[in-house]
Amino acid sequence: MSASRPRRVDVHLHLSRWWRDIRRTGYRPDLDYTVRGLLAEMDRAGIGEGLVLQLHEAPSVREGLDEGRATAEAGAGRLHPVTTVDPTDGEEAIRAAIGLWESERNLAGIKLYPGYRAFYPHDRRLDAVYEYAHRRGLPVMIHQGDTLDGLGLLKFARPLEVDEVAGRFRDVRFVLCHLGNPWVPEAAELVYKNENVYADTSGLLAHPSAPYFDRMIAQARQVVYGAVVTIGRPDRILYGSDWPLEELTLAVDLVEGLDLPAADRDAMLGGNARRLFGLSPT
Repeated sequence: MSASRPRRVDVHLHLSRWWRDIRRTGYRPDLDYTVRGLLAEMDRAGIGEGLVLQLHEAPSVREGLDEGRATAEAGAGRLHPVTTVDPTDGEEAIRAAIGLWESERNLAGIKLYPGYRAFYPHDRRLDAVYEYAHRRGLPVMIHQGDTLDGLGLLKFARPLEVDEVAGRFRDVRFVLCHLGNPWVPEAAELVYKNENVYADTSGLLAHPSAPYFDRMIAQARQVVYGAVVTIGRPDRILYGSDWPLEELTLAVDLVEGLDLPAADRDAMLGGNARRLFGLSPT
């Protein structure tokens, strides 16, 4: 590895004091769930930078922004904050959130949590968020598929529900998180159809205590490979882990082990993300 910062970028990290029961849900009980612990694990996995996605459990947008700003500062330029907003709080709350975002010059993107919250991505209350994302040039990341919370409603988090809004807002870049798992073919079709839609590889592995975890790694790699083949090219697939749910070295290995040219794997592991989120190439 060269002396310069590694080019790999993890687009799906979580680090928040509002993560409940982290010792049980993290990939191991003694996980160092701090900025220092995260950076150390990134170093071991050869990851130069990462996006830290604010949780939907944050008490308010302001408190989430404060936490994201502090994390970015402690990360010394390696960690980039992604904010969130809940449209079920109402249009006034959305306007207030946008007002707060205006003063946050280092935001990397906006994350939405349909499924965890009872709304569809095409909810008209979100139009102001998408219009702001367009003006600011911020990608919008959307939770897709399975939820860690058993009370989540999957009907809100199917990739097909993003198709309408991707068509209405062609100048906004959307990221389907978790490759839409378990609806991966559906997510791949949306990326194939819509030039403004991307997908990340995060959260495809269960907890390491799962009975067939070793087989799950090979299966997840085939799932990602199948999505790339469906889309036809790798330039809108982004590496992500969903740390602390996944160990970074295993999440990287899912992409490194793909039967693709090295240049395509490198693009997925960092080049695509640097282009999409406007990060420095080195």
